[in-house]
Amino acid sequence: MIKKDRMDLLLAIDIGNTTTDIGLFENRRFTRKVKISSKASALDVLKLIKRLCKPSDPCKARAIISSVAPVSLKNVEKVLKTGIGIRPIVVGRHVKVPIRNLYEKPLQVGQDRLVAAYACRQLYNVPAIIIDFGTAITFDLVNSKGEYEGGLITPGAGMALEALAEKTALLPKVSLKCPKRLIGKNTVESIRSGIINGLSGMCSALVSRLKCKKRESMFVLATGGLCRIMTKYSKCIDNIDENLILKGLCLIYYRKTSYKQLIR
Repeated sequence: MIKKDRMDLLLAIDIGNTTTDIGLFENRRFTRKVKISSKASALDVLKLIKRLCKPSDPCKARAIISSVAPVSLKNVEKVLKTGIGIRPIVVGRHVKVPIRNLYEKPLQVGQDRLVAAYACRQLYNVPAIIIDFGTAITFDLVNSKGEYEGGLITPGAGMALEALAEKTALLPKVSLKCPKRLIGKNTVESIRSGIINGLSGMCSALVSRLKCKKRESMFVLATGGLCRIMTKYSKCIDNIDENLILKGLCLIYYRKTSYKQLIR
């Protein structure tokens, strides 16, 4: 039990290929988060964490990290240890995600995908399809037994926009926004409509095929930085949770009291 006069602070950190999400849980309740580039300097990360924890003392916080970017992970670990005095728990190194992994080679699955699957199982419904709209778009299946079954990976919107700009002579680099209409009346509109409507159509088609393959109704949950935009165009999604992985990290951290041994 947590004493009423004591604030239990947990930093849940999800390090992606492009951005890092840092969420703050106070007495096990999600309160707020910040985003920063995964290539940000150690000083910038330190400043952001201290700002996030105000008015509390960040030195009294604990931390758990999920990462798909080894170099960025080292940077964040160093910031926490030397800048704040926190020894973080790293998912996959100090603790395993408590979900059965049916991948042929289990170590090939990104920890973020397992954390999302675990969080979906604990907080929502199964069987489920989790769509993470990040640098890549991942589709992950949790079966009716609550096991991680596998999934699909495809390039995300940002990656597609960069590829168009880099691999063509005349197409410009475009910021990602909701298209005003299906049929673009200029090049920028055409690119935005093609990316958003194309990816949302792909999502709907893949969800339909997955449900047909499984021959059962499946809960479809969207997460990731672009989930709110994509959900407007893909009607197959039942719910969105932008903070699914952060919540999963919190659930994993508090699952066993023995984890406290790792942060002494």
